[in-house]
Amino acid sequence: MYNQELILYEVKGRIATITINRPEKAHAFSISMLQMMHSRLLEADEDELAKCILIKSTGQRFFSAGYDLKEIQGDPEKISKITEWGRKVNETMLLIKKPIITQVKGIAVGFGVLMILASDLRIFADRPKEELYLRLPEIAISAFPQTGATLLPLLGFGLTYAKNMLFTADKAGLEELKNINFPTRIFPLDSIDLETKKFLKILTKHQTEFLFFIKSMLTIMNKAYIKSCFDLEDDCGKLAFQKKSMKELDDFIKELYKKYP
Repeated sequence: MYNQELILYEVKGRIATITINRPEKAHAFSISMLQMMHSRLLEADEDELAKCILIKSTGQRFFSAGYDLKEIQGDPEKISKITEWGRKVNETMLLIKKPIITQVKGIAVGFGVLMILASDLRIFADRPKEELYLRLPEIAISAFPQTGATLLPLLGFGLTYAKNMLFTADKAGLEELKNINFPTRIFPLDSIDLETKKFLKILTKHQTEFLFFIKSMLTIMNKAYIKSCFDLEDDCGKLAFQKKSMKELDDFIKELYKKYP
């Protein structure tokens, strides 16, 4: 399968649909897929025929299992690349003008969760926890949380639940997500595609200026904060795997408080 087939793009009914299409690898993202996703997001934002963007995956088992860790294992250059492009994708999702809706039919892990969090609206299939859950496993697999892995849970879940997800690596099913008002809509699995189309049809009937300005105003209000949070993650990520004394860590954190007031 060629790289260009792993991220599909289509515009229909004023909706730009970006489909993650790597089911045999649980829709795990390679570096080239991240680059293609970034390109498709920019293309969709500039597409004159589209008023909003839908992100979904083929199949029903996974939305996305996150980064393709086998591709980057033991290769510092590839780790740096996947961090760079993962940040670009999530930052772009937050900053572009068109509303982004994710449709989630199955399990999302790591970067897959971050994309859902970076979206503006989220549509979930009504499935039990063993078939659909969100999980941020970074602390459990010794992968430092970057590319928005602390910022996006904070924005999407709130401080208390973000800490819960990040410190425990627990799975969050629909019941937990409903308790924090996270899903925008929940539809039965067998009708989610049809119901998503109906929902987006209503959304695209709204005045274009209203759609774009609402997201852009909210983003501009938080733009400096968003960038500084991504930078903070990167600063901490550079030191996270170095062996430091408690005093050295304390001094480093004190400097962070000064740098990010």
